[in-house]
Amino acid sequence: MAKLPENIKAAVFDLDGTLIISSHVWGDIDRKFLSKRGLEVPGDYFKKISCMNFYEGAEYTIKRFGLNEKAEDIIDEWFSMAIYEYEHNIKMKANAADYLKYLKSRGIKLVLATASSPLLYVPVLKNNGVYELFDAFASTEEVCRSKEHPDVYLYAAGKAGTGVRDCAVFEDVIEGVTSSKRAGFFTCACLDSYYSMDHDRMKEAADIYFTDYSELF
Repeated sequence: MAKLPENIKAAVFDLDGTLIISSHVWGDIDRKFLSKRGLEVPGDYFKKISCMNFYEGAEYTIKRFGLNEKAEDIIDEWFSMAIYEYEHNIKMKANAADYLKYLKSRGIKLVLATASSPLLYVPVLKNNGVYELFDAFASTEEVCRSKEHPDVYLYAAGKAGTGVRDCAVFEDVIEGVTSSKRAGFFTCACLDSYYSMDHDRMKEAADIYFTDYSELF
């Protein structure tokens, strides 16, 4: 059974695909957005932008597809499609809420580290009854770097008041797992079906891995 070491004092969680079932929402948004422009979604596109904040993702999209559009307008379009889902429909992954409560009962501080905006993560966490469990929130926008770099995890650990060695990172993308591991965090890979092509690499890179939070109790 996978579990955290006894020295862990804080846990940093990614949101999309790690705590909530939302990858399909962004896949649908990508298809609708590009279809309006007569484009198909390349096989690597979703994975490429999943580690970026919204502005980085918009700039990447403009450059990749040669769009004559402003990043701000693209972000507004993405938001208009996403916000209803986050406010009403998106649910937690199985046993994720119970695991957060379990960690909290052990005195472990909880921090969210996400590329999503507060306009999305606040309502989805509140709707699922876990918002108040978190001690702090960190975003890639605040550190101005994607999760291919450990900056957002380091920032999150700082908000929790813990050192890297006493902090665990939960991620569902290989880039997040490897960058946090390089920085010295205890890494926990959530094997989300959306990234099944990376599962073998994630198992090798992470300290522990799981498909359901019940495996961690």
